[in-house]
Amino acid sequence: MPRSKPLPAELDPSARQLVNDLRRLRDHSELTMRQLATKTGYSAKSWERYLGGASLPPREAVEALARITGTDPVPLLALREVAVETWGSRRARAGERREQAGVEQTGVEQAGVEQVGPTREERSAPEPRAAAARYPHLALTAGVAALAVALLSALLLVLRLDDDATPAVITAAPRSAATSPPPSYTCHITRIQGRWSAGINKGRNTEIGYGDSGADVAEAQCLLRRAGISPGGIDGMFGPLTLRAAKAFQQREGLTVDGMLGPHSWKALRG
Repeated sequence: MPRSKPLPAELDPSARQLVNDLRRLRDHSELTMRQLATKTGYSAKSWERYLGGASLPPREAVEALARITGTDPVPLLALREVAVETWGSRRARAGERREQAGVEQTGVEQAGVEQVGPTREERSAPEPRAAAARYPHLALTAGVAALAVALLSALLLVLRLDDDATPAVITAAPRSAATSPPPSYTCHITRIQGRWSAGINKGRNTEIGYGDSGADVAEAQCLLRRAGISPGGIDGMFGPLTLRAAKAFQQREGLTVDGMLGPHSWKALRG
């Protein structure tokens, strides 16, 4: 597993704690970024930003990571709620510091300009009003140039303000964004014709393994739990906890310990 990069120094403490907790969950699950994207519905690039502290993860992404790792999402969501309040203002404060630094630098440069008396050329130059009267085209050109400079400055100011405001809009993920809820499974352990069943996959013995999902996985999770080995939650996701439980069951039953639930493993699970 590659070593995680250091988080940005200006990251808020609550956001830093949230990212560190998410990193620990991902490291414990031993999932690659591509596997994480497949199981949560968020791209690998998005998870690189979330786990690198560059972007605040949406509520649904936090819940998805907690679900596939068998973790209670409530503490993580509480940290995220606190981080949301400070995340948008962090970029704004950084922009204010840059702007203040620019103002101070300008003041230093202006203070360094030495005030000297008029030179010989300046003393011999005609008065501005007289020069404007003699050369009206020069006055017109100067006015147009001054107007162009003022318009350009106003345009640059608008673009700068818009650029400073944009990150706050992007990083504060809308809470109204909704994703389809994961399917819900309930174990109904019964004995049918001498075989154990959880009542989820209609008695199928489909071969399944790490990375699979659906009713067959949920059925196996229920039967593993009935056998006294916890696979984590009954979520239909064949993740690290389910893999660990499957291997422990195979070892206990004297089967090949490969984590794949095939005909022999299903036969042992159903008794």
